[in-house]
Amino acid sequence: MALRAWSAGWPVGVFQFVKSEKWKVGEETALKALGEHGPTPVTWHKMGEGWSWIQRAGSERDHAAEAAEGWAQIKRDLAAETHKFYVLDEFTYPMKWGWVDVADVVETLQNRPGTQHVVITGRDAHADLIAAADLVTEMTKIKHPMDAGRKGQQGIEW
Repeated sequence: MALRAWSAGWPVGVFQFVKSEKWKVGEETALKALGEHGPTPVTWHKMGEGWSWIQRAGSERDHAAEAAEGWAQIKRDLAAETHKFYVLDEFTYPMKWGWVDVADVVETLQNRPGTQHVVITGRDAHADLIAAADLVTEMTKIKHPMDAGRKGQQGIEW
């Protein structure tokens, strides 16, 4: 969808809530390159260390605070109409974990100015978010190599 939006000449903002800023993911590389060489920008933001539900000994990071700041930035961008198309990647998780208030998200999205489009990805979306959405899809894993202990593969998972 971000590719379609970019192709239509819309400024695109991607906000990733579960992938670390250290990770080099294929979709980021491709969309940033398009944004640099095309008619409209693509901006990329990563919040947190990645896979923040895994507790790492000695980690001082406050994932909840980072998610809250990420949401605050999105609210500022929506108010300023910075982008026409937003991808809030894996954003259902900060809401599920109580790091971002679902009611605030729903209210902000319902009252956003202009004709901005917002896509939220992730599993276990809150019922209030689903009710407020125009379009809801669900991807369900039936089988995955990780189930057999295989690690994620470049070009497939990232």
